[in-house]
Amino acid sequence: MPDARPFALFISDLHLQPSHPRTLAAFFAFLEQRAMAAQELYLLGDVFEYWAGDDDLSAPFHQQVTAALRRVSDAGVRLYWIAGNRDFLVGPGFAEASGATLLSEPHVASIGGQRIVLLHGDAECTDDVKYMAFRAMVRQPAWQAQFLALPLAQRQSIIAGLRQNSRQEQGDKSYAIMDVTPQAIAQVFAQTATSVMIHGHTHRPALHSAGATRRYVLPDWECDTDAARGGWIAVDAGGAITRHGLDGAILA
Repeated sequence: MPDARPFALFISDLHLQPSHPRTLAAFFAFLEQRAMAAQELYLLGDVFEYWAGDDDLSAPFHQQVTAALRRVSDAGVRLYWIAGNRDFLVGPGFAEASGATLLSEPHVASIGGQRIVLLHGDAECTDDVKYMAFRAMVRQPAWQAQFLALPLAQRQSIIAGLRQNSRQEQGDKSYAIMDVTPQAIAQVFAQTATSVMIHGHTHRPALHSAGATRRYVLPDWECDTDAARGGWIAVDAGGAITRHGLDGAILA
């Protein structure tokens, strides 16, 4: 009989920032109470609200988060990271400090006899043409090298402006445009020869079944409002997949 304890846990979209202390506390509680009992932890993007470069690791907030992740990896939990649209500038400095392995997307993980394709999800929002053009630009190594050569304070200022513009533009976009498209999802399934997917980004937690495929969408975390939300996905050693709320309860 397979071990019912979680073999792998998956989270994304925590958008950690100093102004959200309760979300940070919930994340730390998750690491200590849940992640330590697993063998693998996958962070599927937008763990940070933004990341200006690994030279910002010395900031007290980043040191606090990195140290918490390091305690997990030092305990023997394999820690994996896929970049999100907010923290795609995470690099080898962060990986070394936290003990994480940086993965490119899509990444196929074999867990409990299942091949599961993992991604953040923003690359599949192909109806958002303006964002896709921006994404293609900032993911180019040459652009990143040029940006990271700027002083840290200047990068932080640019990012703050981009975040403000993004909030304004999102108010004018429909939910459909900001969601993944069926065509892009089908393409990932076909390219990776998988039938199970886990991703985040859209902040619309759900299980979508279409034909032989299953697509699990992770929730975002927000505990600094009256209606706290968050959660994770677990896969046990037998390959069973469960969705969990912020309190750990299994969701239907």
